[in-house]
Amino acid sequence: MLSGWVLRAVVSAHVVAILGQPVFTGVYLSGDYDGLRWHAVGADVISSIGLVQVVVAIVVWVRLRQVWPFLATAAVVAAETVQYVAGMDGALWLHLPLGVMTVAALVVLFIAVWRRPLQRRPQPPREPEQREAGHA
Repeated sequence: MLSGWVLRAVVSAHVVAILGQPVFTGVYLSGDYDGLRWHAVGADVISSIGLVQVVVAIVVWVRLRQVWPFLATAAVVAAETVQYVAGMDGALWLHLPLGVMTVAALVVLFIAVWRRPLQRRPQPPREPEQREAGHA
């Protein structure tokens, strides 16, 4: 299904973007202060891709009847949001470990969307309607 392939593409772009963040941090910590600017731009890009991924995951849920991509995406995007705020507030005690966990979670999600089939699940059979007494 097309929506499954779109999800794979968005998750792939998301993981590529998030893998740049540790690189930009390393550039900054090496003494190049432009690395911090690139890290901030990367955070904006990652947040934007995350929101697009939420929408695509909802489409997958509705069209393919698979909720797990939405639940996993929602968890990653929630962590990214906390990560973003912690970084802006300078709370490095939270920003750094949460960053590592968020990158790991997104890589696991990337592997899952490429390994698991994203096909339409059959709708469960409906129960026959019970006829009320007296109605033939």
